[in-house]
Amino acid sequence: MKAARLHEYDQPLRLEQVQEPEIIDPTDVIVKIGGAGVCRTDLHLIEGVWANTLGTELPYIIGHENAGWVHEVGSSVSNFKVGDAVIVHPVMSCGLCLSCRSGEDMHCENLKFPGLTVDGGYAEYLKTSERALIPLAENVQPEDVAPLADAGITAYRAVRKAAPLAKPGTSVLMIGMGGLGHIGVQLMRELGNADIIALDVDKQRLNMAMDLGADYAVQANNQMISEVRNLTKGQGVDIIIDLVGTDKTHADSMQMMRKGGYYFVVGYGGTVKIPSLDIINNEFNIIGNLVGNYNDLYELMQIHARGKVKLHSTKYSLDDANNVLNMLDKGQINGRAVLVP
Repeated sequence: MKAARLHEYDQPLRLEQVQEPEIIDPTDVIVKIGGAGVCRTDLHLIEGVWANTLGTELPYIIGHENAGWVHEVGSSVSNFKVGDAVIVHPVMSCGLCLSCRSGEDMHCENLKFPGLTVDGGYAEYLKTSERALIPLAENVQPEDVAPLADAGITAYRAVRKAAPLAKPGTSVLMIGMGGLGHIGVQLMRELGNADIIALDVDKQRLNMAMDLGADYAVQANNQMISEVRNLTKGQGVDIIIDLVGTDKTHADSMQMMRKGGYYFVVGYGGTVKIPSLDIINNEFNIIGNLVGNYNDLYELMQIHARGKVKLHSTKYSLDDANNVLNMLDKGQINGRAVLVP
């Protein structure tokens, strides 16, 4: 099969022919990829940011936002049959550890993570497990929803945590209106009741955020802190969901959040630096957010089926993987990019 593999860090992926994945465990499922989302984490993987953390042996196939059709099943698979359209939760979890039993698949003690620790979906076929699959609603095409498998549930997990705090009369600032942000705005509009302020450097993405339900749009510049505080009568926002996660967004957020506010960190790459006295004096709540669990993806797909979440995406050939990653790195992707084998 054709696949895009990472052979060396800080080098382009290599498009090449490799052996198709094979059923080994009774719960294994081979999925024919209909769409593989392109994520900023893929850039970080190529840059080697995860090298010491994961220790994954090179070369391997990246791609962790996947949807497609069941192609082959293991002997004990009973809930899916060949031809079923599915979206794939990012991890293959054991189902036996305490994290799995509490529903937090992403903290599974024995997880395999296609695209990070084992071969992923920048290919024609992907091996996963029955536990990771969610059936798609009728008439939903895999290439149209693949990014919801990671970008979608990452945004959903953060918004789900923040929504009970987003009461009428409160305000929520969402930083970064790209692939996660445009989903997050829709979810906050659906699940919360706060005024939504969208923040981004790009006017086109801000316009899209307003179309999708944001109440205010603020362009990131030297005046943005005062503009955000003016929108909140000088008090600062109650909730910030930072989907970017740079040193600057961390520092700026501390100046835009009101006392007792909640700072949900989703994007990563920077370092949160704040004196402990400031945390105590302002009673800031700083909360980390990983990608969502299986139930988060199930719930998100229910919301999508009701037409409450629209995914803005552009399709590209798998052959264009390196060009698309380069465009993402340069901020030239509006919404989400999907590779179609």
